[in-house]
Amino acid sequence: MSNEVYEVPIVNQEHLPIKLLYITKAKYDIDWHSTNHAHHFTEILYITRGKGTFIFSHEQVPVKEQDLIIINPHVEHTEKSCNTHPLEYIAVGIEGFAFTTPDSSEQVTFHNYIEEKNIYLSYLEQLLEEAESQKNDYELILRNIIEILLLKMLRKKNLNLEKISSQKISKDIAFTKNFIKQHFREKINLDILAKASHMNKYYLSHSFKKLVGLSPIEYLIDIRIRESKILLETTNYPISDISNIIGFSSQSLFSQAFKRETNMTPSQYRKNRSSK
Repeated sequence: MSNEVYEVPIVNQEHLPIKLLYITKAKYDIDWHSTNHAHHFTEILYITRGKGTFIFSHEQVPVKEQDLIIINPHVEHTEKSCNTHPLEYIAVGIEGFAFTTPDSSEQVTFHNYIEEKNIYLSYLEQLLEEAESQKNDYELILRNIIEILLLKMLRKKNLNLEKISSQKISKDIAFTKNFIKQHFREKINLDILAKASHMNKYYLSHSFKKLVGLSPIEYLIDIRIRESKILLETTNYPISDISNIIGFSSQSLFSQAFKRETNMTPSQYRKNRSSK
């Protein structure tokens, strides 16, 4: 009799920084409404049958059986099914991290597990079974299964997990605020801010609003209006010049924004301040 023993080293490893939010199984039918949406968490879709199109950021990517799609937080997306080969998929929502790859910063990535479909489907089906039955200690089993599944994905596809912490978000938003303060006189939009901060624009907009109380563009306008007040009070520059100096593309847009903020036109504000 042959007997091989494999010693297993003791590893004091912490759990992955994740929280399993849900797992669901979906199938295309006539009630399927394909609308753009986004989540504050990471979503994983595993196509079990059929084919269709995954749509995000003005891109359309064909998807088929055994494709796995990773959608990082705050990415607007939707999916459309092929009428002759209806889509079926398992979706998992996980909070606390985003996926990254060594050579890409894409917010949506596509992988195919056709060669290992039995392995990955087995884990996903176990998740569904445990979530549905809710037997004793099912929460612990769910956590262990999802951790095994993610670790196997990381190993196979050369993926990394990036923990999304409030500290990191705060640093990113602080950078964006400082960028706006330094460049508010220039042409700025959400795409430019996202590129400068190396963040997805939907994620940036959501996180900025959550921490600052204003959207990035609202914050930009607020900075411009504050600067315009100083120029209106301390200079005799024409309002059209002030509009250009602070970054508005036209005097009309400046006047509209100024009135929304102060309930006065720039001319009224200047007259009111000069009379005091």
